[in-house]
Amino acid sequence: MKTDIYYMNEALKEAKKALLLKEVPVGAVIVYNDKIIARAYNKRETLNRPTAHAEILAIEKASKKLESWRLEDCIMYITLEPCLMCSGAIIQSRIKKVIYGALDPRFGTHVSKINLFDVKFNHTVDIQGGILKDECSNIIKDFFKDLRGQK
Repeated sequence: MKTDIYYMNEALKEAKKALLLKEVPVGAVIVYNDKIIARAYNKRETLNRPTAHAEILAIEKASKKLESWRLEDCIMYITLEPCLMCSGAIIQSRIKKVIYGALDPRFGTHVSKINLFDVKFNHTVDIQGGILKDECSNIIKDFFKDLRGQK
């Protein structure tokens, strides 16, 4: 059985793909029965779609793979605390557990801005942050530092 660190490193590989495209470097993987069934990274600029966050794209891929919108036995690993849109999609898709790396002080909906996961919906998500938080935080900080330096 692989560890949370292993899967978060896989999500970081996805974030690095986004970085190469000058996208905000966020990556996600979805695991089912200890196997990665979906990988994605941010593609908002590439696809010119506001919903093309790593989490949304990974959920779409996992749903297609399992031929179901219900991802009840899946665990999602994300390099960044999910935003409101992604948290809603996570809850709606019935993902069992979310593990993320860095906090998102601007848009995070686990602990940074609000805790959407404490609201009583028909589905409860187990969520945990801080796995490889320094690595996940540094890739984003460096991206924005470089972006500001180019202006």
